[in-house]
Amino acid sequence: MSTLEIGAVKLRKPLRLWPGVIAAVAIVLLRFAIPVIAPAMTPYGVIAGVLGGLVIALWWVFFSRAPWLERVVAIAAMLLAGLAAGLVVHHSIATGMMGFMLPVYALPITVGPAFVAWAVATRHRSGTVRLVTMVATIFAASLAWTLLRTEGVTGEGVAQLTWRWTPSAEEQLVAVPLIPAEPTPPPEEPKAPPAASPPAEAPVTAPPKGDATPKPVVARAAWTGFRGGARDAVVRGVRIATDWSAAPPAELWRRPVGPGWSSFAVAGDLFYTQEQRGENELVACYRLSTGEPVWVHRDAARFYESNGGPGPRGTPALGRGRVYTMGATGILNALDAKTGAVIWSRNAAADTGAPEPGWGFAGSPLVLDDKVIVAASGRLAAYTADRGDLLWTRKTQGGGYSSPQLVTIDGVVQIVLPSGGGITAVAPSDGSVLWENTWEPGTSIVQPAVVAGGLVFSGADMMGAVGLRRIAVVHSEAGWSVEERWTSRGLKPYFNDFVIHEGHAYGFDGSILASIDLASGERTWKGGRYGHGQMILLPEQDVLLVLSEDGELALVSATPDRFTEVAKFKAIEGKTWNHPAVAGDVLLVRNGEEMAAFRLARARR
Repeated sequence: MSTLEIGAVKLRKPLRLWPGVIAAVAIVLLRFAIPVIAPAMTPYGVIAGVLGGLVIALWWVFFSRAPWLERVVAIAAMLLAGLAAGLVVHHSIATGMMGFMLPVYALPITVGPAFVAWAVATRHRSGTVRLVTMVATIFAASLAWTLLRTEGVTGEGVAQLTWRWTPSAEEQLVAVPLIPAEPTPPPEEPKAPPAASPPAEAPVTAPPKGDATPKPVVARAAWTGFRGGARDAVVRGVRIATDWSAAPPAELWRRPVGPGWSSFAVAGDLFYTQEQRGENELVACYRLSTGEPVWVHRDAARFYESNGGPGPRGTPALGRGRVYTMGATGILNALDAKTGAVIWSRNAAADTGAPEPGWGFAGSPLVLDDKVIVAASGRLAAYTADRGDLLWTRKTQGGGYSSPQLVTIDGVVQIVLPSGGGITAVAPSDGSVLWENTWEPGTSIVQPAVVAGGLVFSGADMMGAVGLRRIAVVHSEAGWSVEERWTSRGLKPYFNDFVIHEGHAYGFDGSILASIDLASGERTWKGGRYGHGQMILLPEQDVLLVLSEDGELALVSATPDRFTEVAKFKAIEGKTWNHPAVAGDVLLVRNGEEMAAFRLARARR
């Protein structure tokens, strides 16, 4: 320890505080201030918090001039406080971000700055006072996290923190039964709830705005499953009024819904979705015109991970008078679409040998003629649609969260599935591999898109930084050949699907919309912050119907010259990752807390 000798008195040099102060200020700026202006910088702010915490520790041990007792006690207290916090924080924080939330995301941004503030405030105090207040500051900054829980993260990786003792939306919802029904509706004719009024314990549904009597809804076009019948999020034959100041979407109804990232399937006046309520995973059927429940099927299963929260990830598929669903733990059901009666049930995880992925099984079933084809973490499985007999399984190039996609290339019908290492095409009849294209390891989440003579598909790492690839696929007597046309970082979707229109791809580059030219892969524009949302294309009007991560609806021009927002409308509250659905002139939106239906005014001819 550096000292000055004056007679018999040793004068200690003052603490060197400036390195710690700079590190603490840098943590606050990079972790909190800058991401407010530039949300895409959030992951880098987290890294800055960790590095800043290490800098503060190194400063204190080697460059602070503090007494060695204080240096050693500080480091020991930080370790002990971190371990203690890990034992008592809410399980959502303890398991958050794959277990890294507390040590990487949380503790560095509270303990480091708080410790530096203590050092500055007590620099003139005696040794005993400093030791006691130092240990108290470190433990208080660490154990403060026991007061909080997280309801997941945003698309930018920001934890959605709330007080630990506040009930979640699911806990409030589970106290009110959806409808009084058996855990699984029986095959016989079920007893329908009275038509005149809902059961007394059913959630109250608000009447449509401006009219106490619901108007009939005519779904002129069915929406048979995930992203529509072709899984391309394209609505053809529909033209809507785009001047929302004069004719905004008219709310038909809204009601609470259990958590989950399912979308909708629609047929006539019925629609279907999946949700979690307590220890039961639900498939629920509602009336499109009123939002009232019709029937519910329950499976005793619950999936939870801290980032996305609880609930199923897949979307129901309609076909052959049935609704087919796959839950987040791999339960595959075939239910009667009118009554919810169980036709058959299997477990796709067990049938394929797929381990449960970190974010749950997210694939939506694909109904193809007399087969139902599902993807379970990069593995494909086909079942008979009528009885659920397993026909074949196929392991692809790695895990993933994409759904099987039906395409026709060179006149050959095939199932393609992006996975962790590329994309694989198989024959629907027996699952034999037709062709493959490999890519650098990543995460497959979004759906591929068909273009002339091939496909466009995405690969993504944790920050969605890999991009899109276009391939040409040709069938000849010698077999299949696959050629890469381009790989582009001009559009980098992570879990947000993209659409194809007039030679361009439109989608989310992180949290900002972008367009790229399909001929070259070059970006043509980027603009408009809608978080990590989803979209639908209305091709007759060259317009995108965008549902933002915050629950806003926006109309954006699907034109390659520039970004143009035509209109915007607040639809629902809360983090919204679910895909919207359109059936006729009705738009359905939902998230993990509520869902709503809107009538879209038709465009005047």
